[in-house]
Amino acid sequence: MNDDALRERLRARIREILVRNAKIESDLRRERTPLEGDWDENAILLENDQVLEALDADNRAHVAQLRAALGRLDDGTYGRCMRCDGKIAPARLEAMPEVTVCIGCARDAEAAQRTRR
Repeated sequence: MNDDALRERLRARIREILVRNAKIESDLRRERTPLEGDWDENAILLENDQVLEALDADNRAHVAQLRAALGRLDDGTYGRCMRCDGKIAPARLEAMPEVTVCIGCARDAEAAQRTRR
Protein backbone atom coordinates (compact mmCIF):
# COMPACT_ATOMS: atom_id res chain seq x y z
CA MET A 1 0.00 0.00 0.00
CA ASN A 2 1.45 3.36 -0.92
CA ASP A 3 1.74 6.20 1.59
CA ASP A 4 -1.18 8.21 0.17
CA ALA A 5 -3.52 5.23 0.35
CA LEU A 6 -2.34 4.50 3.88
CA ARG A 7 -2.88 8.10 4.94
CA GLU A 8 -6.42 7.98 3.59
CA ARG A 9 -7.07 4.68 5.35
CA LEU A 10 -5.83 6.13 8.66
CA ARG A 11 -7.88 9.31 8.20
CA ALA A 12 -10.99 7.29 7.33
CA ARG A 13 -10.54 5.21 10.47
CA ILE A 14 -10.15 8.37 12.55
CA ARG A 15 -13.35 9.81 11.04
CA GLU A 16 -15.19 6.56 11.77
CA ILE A 17 -14.11 6.59 15.41
CA LEU A 18 -14.97 10.28 15.82
CA VAL A 19 -18.49 9.65 14.48
CA ARG A 20 -18.87 6.81 16.96
CA ASN A 21 -17.62 9.02 19.79
CA ALA A 22 -20.08 11.75 18.84
CA LYS A 23 -22.89 9.22 19.34
CA ILE A 24 -21.42 8.19 22.68
CA GLU A 25 -21.18 11.82 23.78
CA SER A 26 -24.79 12.36 22.71
CA ASP A 27 -25.86 9.39 24.82
CA LEU A 28 -23.89 10.70 27.78
CA ARG A 29 -25.61 14.10 27.43
CA ARG A 30 -28.94 12.24 27.51
CA GLU A 31 -30.13 13.70 24.23
CA ARG A 32 -32.18 10.58 23.45
CA THR A 33 -32.78 8.99 26.85
CA PRO A 34 -33.14 11.57 29.62
CA LEU A 35 -33.16 10.44 33.22
CA GLU A 36 -36.68 10.20 34.56
CA GLY A 37 -38.34 9.31 37.85
CA ASP A 38 -37.81 5.54 37.74
CA TRP A 39 -34.86 4.89 40.07
CA ASP A 40 -34.20 1.36 38.82
CA GLU A 41 -34.09 2.46 35.21
CA ASN A 42 -31.91 5.44 36.08
CA ALA A 43 -29.49 3.13 37.88
CA ILE A 44 -29.17 1.00 34.76
CA LEU A 45 -28.64 4.09 32.59
CA LEU A 46 -25.94 5.34 34.94
CA GLU A 47 -24.19 1.97 34.85
CA ASN A 48 -24.35 2.14 31.07
CA ASP A 49 -22.73 5.57 31.28
CA GLN A 50 -19.67 3.98 32.87
CA VAL A 51 -19.35 1.63 29.92
CA LEU A 52 -19.85 4.50 27.47
CA GLU A 53 -17.19 6.57 29.24
CA ALA A 54 -14.73 3.67 29.01
CA LEU A 55 -15.51 3.24 25.30
CA ASP A 56 -15.07 6.98 24.78
CA ALA A 57 -11.66 6.89 26.49
CA ASP A 58 -10.56 3.85 24.46
CA ASN A 59 -11.68 5.51 21.24
CA ARG A 60 -9.84 8.73 22.09
CA ALA A 61 -6.67 6.75 22.79
CA HIS A 62 -7.07 4.89 19.49
CA VAL A 63 -7.49 8.18 17.60
CA ALA A 64 -4.29 9.46 19.25
CA GLN A 65 -2.47 6.31 18.12
CA LEU A 66 -3.76 6.70 14.56
CA ARG A 67 -2.75 10.36 14.47
CA ALA A 68 0.69 9.38 15.76
CA ALA A 69 0.91 6.86 12.91
CA LEU A 70 0.15 9.68 10.47
CA GLY A 71 2.97 11.65 12.08
CA ARG A 72 5.35 8.72 11.65
CA LEU A 73 4.34 8.54 7.97
CA ASP A 74 5.17 12.23 7.62
CA ASP A 75 8.56 11.93 9.31
CA GLY A 76 9.54 8.70 7.56
CA THR A 77 9.58 6.41 10.60
CA TYR A 78 6.34 4.56 9.89
CA GLY A 79 6.88 0.81 9.76
CA ARG A 80 10.00 0.90 11.94
CA CYS A 81 9.96 -0.66 15.40
CA MET A 82 10.34 1.95 18.11
CA ARG A 83 12.22 -0.53 20.33
CA CYS A 84 14.69 -2.29 18.03
CA ASP A 85 14.42 -0.08 14.90
CA GLY A 86 13.71 -3.20 12.86
CA LYS A 87 11.08 -3.38 10.18
CA ILE A 88 7.49 -4.11 11.27
CA ALA A 89 5.98 -6.84 9.12
CA PRO A 90 3.59 -5.50 6.46
CA ALA A 91 0.91 -8.00 7.55
CA ARG A 92 1.10 -6.63 11.10
CA LEU A 93 0.77 -3.06 9.83
CA GLU A 94 -2.11 -4.09 7.60
CA ALA A 95 -3.97 -5.55 10.59
CA MET A 96 -3.05 -2.77 13.02
CA PRO A 97 -1.66 0.28 11.20
CA GLU A 98 -1.11 2.12 14.49
CA VAL A 99 1.40 -0.37 15.94
CA THR A 100 4.79 0.95 16.95
CA VAL A 101 6.70 -2.27 17.64
CA CYS A 102 7.50 -5.40 15.69
CA ILE A 103 6.00 -8.72 16.71
CA GLY A 104 9.24 -9.86 18.35
CA CYS A 105 9.45 -6.79 20.59
CA ALA A 106 5.72 -7.03 21.35
CA ARG A 107 6.20 -10.64 22.47
CA ASP A 108 9.23 -9.69 24.57
CA ALA A 109 7.28 -6.90 26.27
CA GLU A 110 4.35 -9.22 26.93
CA ALA A 111 6.64 -11.89 28.40
CA ALA A 112 8.36 -9.30 30.61
CA GLN A 113 4.99 -8.07 31.83
CA ARG A 114 3.92 -11.64 32.70
CA THR A 115 7.06 -12.20 34.77
CA ARG A 116 6.46 -8.99 36.74
CA ARG A 117 3.07 -10.23 37.93
